[in-house]
Amino acid sequence: MTADDPRGDSELLLAHAEGDPEAFAQLFRRHRDRLWAVALRTTGDREEAADALQEAMLSAHRNAGRFRGESAVTTWLHRIVVNACVDRLRRRAAHRTVPLPGQDTADDEERWHTGRHEPAAPASDHDTAMAVRQALARLPYEQRASLVLVDLEGYTVAEVAQMLGVAEGTIKSRCSRGRARLATLLGHLRNPDGPKFVPTDTATGGDL
Repeated sequence: MTADDPRGDSELLLAHAEGDPEAFAQLFRRHRDRLWAVALRTTGDREEAADALQEAMLSAHRNAGRFRGESAVTTWLHRIVVNACVDRLRRRAAHRTVPLPGQDTADDEERWHTGRHEPAAPASDHDTAMAVRQALARLPYEQRASLVLVDLEGYTVAEVAQMLGVAEGTIKSRCSRGRARLATLLGHLRNPDGPKFVPTDTATGGDL
């Protein structure tokens, strides 16, 4: 099996279900960067993201035979990853162990891309990206997951509703509230002379 395997995602998943020992690894290599980014943005913490991604890929590996092709394989994988992230966030909230949101996410995203070296972003861009990640990490996790999938990953409201198992109106509401909250948290980016956003360790769970 090579990195440029010509088979499509559905073919690889079917091959895995039928016993091909390399097919799932190829499928994961093909999409791991995007899946990792989704996990990291949804959890706001690299250890939680790594654990959630591992749990999700184990689940996908075991349940590949249940895939019925009703959505794209990437949509199916994203759903499993986001659900694993949300489950971990709920457990974390229940146990009241909340790490600093957004901690080291920029460096961790780059470290995930093993062997990929890109020019460093200007300091101002880096600061803006970190502020956005930290603000995103302060949203309730349902709002965060919805915004990550709709605004950052480009899925439609209908697709995200299917992924998360809720009504389309719920996704629209979560996104609207999340955007409004982000606008407040990131207001200093539009007004550099105003009060600066200071991240705290008070991440919240559930819809507001």
